[in-house]
Amino acid sequence: MSDVLELAAVSVVRGAKTLLNKVDWQVKEGERWVILGPNGAGKTTLLQIAAARLHPTSGVAGILEEILGSVDVFELRPRIGLSSAALANQIPGHETVLNVVVTAAYGVTGRWREGYEKADERRAFRLLNDWGMGPFLNRAFASLSEGERKRVQIARALMTDPELLLLDEPAAGLDLGGREDLVHRLSELAGDESAPAIVLVTHHLEEVPPGFTHAMLLRDSNVVAAGPLAGVLTAEHLSKTFGVELDVTVNAGRYTATARR
Repeated sequence: MSDVLELAAVSVVRGAKTLLNKVDWQVKEGERWVILGPNGAGKTTLLQIAAARLHPTSGVAGILEEILGSVDVFELRPRIGLSSAALANQIPGHETVLNVVVTAAYGVTGRWREGYEKADERRAFRLLNDWGMGPFLNRAFASLSEGERKRVQIARALMTDPELLLLDEPAAGLDLGGREDLVHRLSELAGDESAPAIVLVTHHLEEVPPGFTHAMLLRDSNVVAAGPLAGVLTAEHLSKTFGVELDVTVNAGRYTATARR
């Protein structure tokens, strides 16, 4: 398996603040990673580097066998599927669901005068069906529920048949039903051998989908632990990451953490 991501001693510094501190990380084809940590740990900063939207202050970031700083990021980015709140905020509220997805083919967030082939529209429609959003293709994006918007965003992220899929807190803002539906769909995606390598960022252990293979824990810009899921999502590592003594249980591939009393 070749490396999809290869970070060596990557740091990001802004003024006197270190956002990431000498992170080493490798993601290979077929792996499904979850990144967990408290607010301000560096999770979104790490994902921005993986998405070729931020250059490290120091260290080397290899993405899809290209090196940030020596590659045209506008050629690299279409090979990466990204779903994030920042990207969702750029989508015009009046845009139809179909257009939200199909415009990813040009790397834009609003349809203007560009033309799309029928094959592009068929792929967008197929992805919307896969994520349960086919009946909504003519609805305005702003009219959707939060859970529906998240599914549309993931369909959009898959539109270009990416080699790497990055999901930044896809369950944020969802109610229990919406979260469980999304976790189930992400678990199915993780089990699809044709799916790209996946990196999912979350604050919550309960949002880790069954079928994910690896985990990284971040605290204060540093890696606490990284590697195969079972060896990382332990009570010891999670307690150190979140700064509270935790008990961790696993049931049918779902993880739960509770404060130790």
